[in-house]
Amino acid sequence: MKKIVFALLLLSTTSGFAQDSLTKNDLPAASRLIDINFTQQEIDSMYDGVKENMLLYRLMHNKTLNNSVPMSLWQSPVLPGMQFNEKQEKQHWKIPAKVKLPENRSELAFYNILQLASLIKNKQISSVELTKFFIDRIRQYGDTLQCVITVTEEIAMQQAQRADEEIAAGKYRGPLHGIPYGLKDLFAVKGTRTTWGAAPYRNQVIEQDAFVYTRLQNAGAVLVAKFTLGALAMGDYWYGGRTKNPWNLQTGSSGSSAGSASATVAGLVPFAIGTETWGSIVSPSSTCGATGLRPTFGRISRSGAMTLSWSLDKVGPICRSAEDAAVVFNYIHGTDGLDQSAVTKPFNYDAKADIKKMRVGYAKNYYDRITDTARSEWKVLETYKQMGVELVPVNFPDSGQYHYAIMDIVIGAECAAAFDDFTRTNLDDEMTRQGKNDWPNSFRTSRFVPAVEYINANRHRYLLMQLVNETMKKVDVLICPTRGSGNQGAITNLTGHPVVCMPTGFDKRSNLPTSITLIGKLYDEATILSAAKAYQDATQWDEMHPPMFR
Repeated sequence: MKKIVFALLLLSTTSGFAQDSLTKNDLPAASRLIDINFTQQEIDSMYDGVKENMLLYRLMHNKTLNNSVPMSLWQSPVLPGMQFNEKQEKQHWKIPAKVKLPENRSELAFYNILQLASLIKNKQISSVELTKFFIDRIRQYGDTLQCVITVTEEIAMQQAQRADEEIAAGKYRGPLHGIPYGLKDLFAVKGTRTTWGAAPYRNQVIEQDAFVYTRLQNAGAVLVAKFTLGALAMGDYWYGGRTKNPWNLQTGSSGSSAGSASATVAGLVPFAIGTETWGSIVSPSSTCGATGLRPTFGRISRSGAMTLSWSLDKVGPICRSAEDAAVVFNYIHGTDGLDQSAVTKPFNYDAKADIKKMRVGYAKNYYDRITDTARSEWKVLETYKQMGVELVPVNFPDSGQYHYAIMDIVIGAECAAAFDDFTRTNLDDEMTRQGKNDWPNSFRTSRFVPAVEYINANRHRYLLMQLVNETMKKVDVLICPTRGSGNQGAITNLTGHPVVCMPTGFDKRSNLPTSITLIGKLYDEATILSAAKAYQDATQWDEMHPPMFR
């Protein structure tokens, strides 16, 4: 039967594949690439099967797979036996009653979401006026920061006008109603370019509305811009330049949610939406001094977003405070059924949660590596202690304890598959950056990751998930350095655990923002956001804004 199939494949392929184009002498060299050795007898036996596989590959290559076509394998962070709260409590947002318009209108740029909501709800300012205010700031500073791809003015004015009409009619949707915001430009919005930050796609239009955009539209929010991302979601270099850090224009904002973080911190929008596969929310938030929430894997449907890695991509808000992040997350979490990894779970945030009743731990093995006790990471612990928290030392898995570079294999194989046609048709040659560490070369390199090794990397990942979940049983919140050795960023991305990253001061050498990361249990963004808000209420760092944009 197999020989018959092989003969049919030979007849059906039009690629001109010659039967002798692959010789037995090719197999020993190929086997060395995958760290395995075969005897000559084994090679003789394998030879026909390997040729059959090559023909199958060629047949598959005849059909283009769009980036939006998913795998039939769906990642879940949930382990057997896990149980979660399934009851959604009614969420009450305390919109302050007595917020006044500032005499200096530029101060509106740094009002938080609930303050802006008060102004709109109480008709001290219209959504149209507020939208024009932020569009003017985007036009004034967007080029300086190189953070904007498209100003969606027509969409914004229509949405703002609708918000004002609804509010005037007594139909108030909640604290995002009439509030401007921006999207990372890998989310599709009908009638706009969705460039993915990459030169080959700079004129791409996807006639679809991403789930997160639809959710925000339903909440009454106003889309004013689509912001830059590092090309195909890597770093802060995009086809138009490099997105800047608003604290120092000589440095980049990091990435890949480069524009979302830069614009939010500079007060060009009250908040923006980013994505993370491996650091793309946390890294620019840390670098620019934003508060970034990377939710549990699968918390928000990714439909309408560019795929980089099916088992790692996550959507989350980038804001200036934890409470702002809580407000935004409340309106965007959930699923439309189009992303099979996405689920709907309760989000029961409590702005008044008693931090002293939480089990708050710190990653002792990570802290032990920070010998300078004057560093901000140590000061964070002191602040929580002063708030009455009894900190629990915990050894969190790190790269020394779990040393396999699983992330490189998983992200490499999935990214290369997501952009298979991009590599195969040499569209990658149009990318503006072609270094060894840039996507074109990474995609090519990952072609040599065997399917067996990709699968086994995910089996090791399962063991890591067990290890991290066992560790997180000890605490409700775990304080961990954002950067440095230990690689908690890769580990928590692989396991799918939620984190919130927030500013904690300034580095005494670079004078750039420093940060801390709070790690939470699966689907428990509410607790880490409450713990982050408690810290921000006790400190002033989330109220610090870059001088050149005030």
